[in-house]
Amino acid sequence: MMRLLHQKRGDTHSDRPAIVAHAYLRGAPVSQLGVTFLRFLIACFFSLTALFPLQMARSAPSDAPRARVIVLGVDHGTQLVSERDQPGMLAAYLKQVQPDAICIERPPEQAARGDYYEYTYEVQGIILPYAKASRATLCPIDWMPPVEDAKLGFGLDLDTPLEIRRPSGFQGFLTFPDRASLTRDFFAAEDPQNLAAVVHWATTPAPRADLDLPRRLYLYRTFLQARRIRAAAIAHPGKTVLVVVGYFHKPDLDDILSHDPAIELVKASAYDRPDDDAVEAATTTEHLAAILSFNLLGAQAETGIVNWRWVGNVLDRFQARQQGPEANLLRIRYELLTGRITLAQASRQFRHLAAATADDVRFSWTGVQDVLRIDSFFDPFGNLSVRQRALIELARCQFASGDAREADAIIEQVRRTLSPRQALQLTGYAERLRPNKAP
Repeated sequence: MMRLLHQKRGDTHSDRPAIVAHAYLRGAPVSQLGVTFLRFLIACFFSLTALFPLQMARSAPSDAPRARVIVLGVDHGTQLVSERDQPGMLAAYLKQVQPDAICIERPPEQAARGDYYEYTYEVQGIILPYAKASRATLCPIDWMPPVEDAKLGFGLDLDTPLEIRRPSGFQGFLTFPDRASLTRDFFAAEDPQNLAAVVHWATTPAPRADLDLPRRLYLYRTFLQARRIRAAAIAHPGKTVLVVVGYFHKPDLDDILSHDPAIELVKASAYDRPDDDAVEAATTTEHLAAILSFNLLGAQAETGIVNWRWVGNVLDRFQARQQGPEANLLRIRYELLTGRITLAQASRQFRHLAAATADDVRFSWTGVQDVLRIDSFFDPFGNLSVRQRALIELARCQFASGDAREADAIIEQVRRTLSPRQALQLTGYAERLRPNKAP
C-alpha cells in the first residue's frame, strides 16, 4: 500500500525529493536536476533489490544453529465442526511438539492489547491457554493495512463488524455451509491437492487490474508474515518455532521460508497425529462447550450441516463433567434439532428452565469479543445469559408454533434487560427467529 507523505515546499535540499516526486506524479514539468535526481532514486531502488538476498543471508549469525520452523495450516474455526480437526487435536499436538515459540495470525499491535480476530478460534480457544500454561513465547506475525488504506482500497474497515451482521459470508456470522468441512483432517494443508486452488488464485492476476487488489494484498501480507516468522526464528536459534496460520498462506510461506539459511523447514506431518487417548486428555470442558455452542446455538445450526453423532457424544461428555442450567439448555436444543422432542415439549422445557435459572448464570464459553454487543462472531444471541437465552429459544418455539404474539412479548421481556445498543441489535436479530428465517 502506498502513502503520499506531504511536506512543505521550500528552497532547502531536504524538500527537493518531495517536490520532484510530487511534480512527477502530477505529470508537471520537472527540471533537468529533478530528472537526474529521479534517475538516482531509481538506481538506488534496484541496487537495494539486488542486495536483498545478501542482506537476508547476513542478518543471522553465521555460526548460529538453524531454528526448526513448522507451518501448520488451519481452516479458522473448523475445529468446532470437524471431529478429525477438533480442539483437542491441536491441543494434543502442541503438547507433543512442545514449541519454544508459537507464531499466531494477528498483527503485533493488536495482539499487544489482547485483541485477536474473532474467527481465529484456534488462537483464543487453544493456543493462548497452552502458551500461558507452558510459557511458550507468542509471536504475532500478521500484517493488515491501516484502516484508512483499507477504506481507500475496499471502501470499508475490514476489522470492524457491522452493527447488525449479515446472515453469513463476508461481514456475516461464521458458518460452514459445505458438508466437506465436517470431515476436514488436521493435516489437510499438508496435501498439495488441497492447496492447488489457492496456489492458482495467488499466481493468476485478475482479468482486470482494477479488480486485483485482494490478490496483490494477499501476496504482500503473506510476504510480511514470512519476514516476521524469520525474526522469530532468529530469536530462537536451535529451537522449535510453530506457525499456526490460515492454510491459504501456507504455500507461499513454505516457498519463501525454504530459501532462508536461518531456518530448517519441517513438515507439520513429520510429527505423529495425536491418538484418541491424547486428544481426550487434552480436551477441556471449555473445548466441549465451544463445540456445543457453535453447533447448537450458533448460525451453523441453521445450515443443517452438523455432525450430529459427534455433537451428541460431545454433549454427553460435557454433561458428565458439568451439570446445571447451561447443560440442560444445550440438551433441550440438541433434542429439538434432532427430532427427539416436539416443539410443544421444547417450549415447556425452555419455559421451566428460564423460570428456574438465576439471572447471573453465564455460558462456559461464548467467543464474544465485544462485551457491549449482544452477538458473537457465530451467534446472534451469543452474549446473553443462560436465562435470557432460554427465553429466546422459547420465543423461537412460539414463532414456529404460530403464536407470534407471545413470542413478541417474550422478546420484549428480554429487551428490557439489555442496554439500548443491545436492545436495538436484539430487534434486528429477532427476525431470524421467525419460521421463514430459521428452524
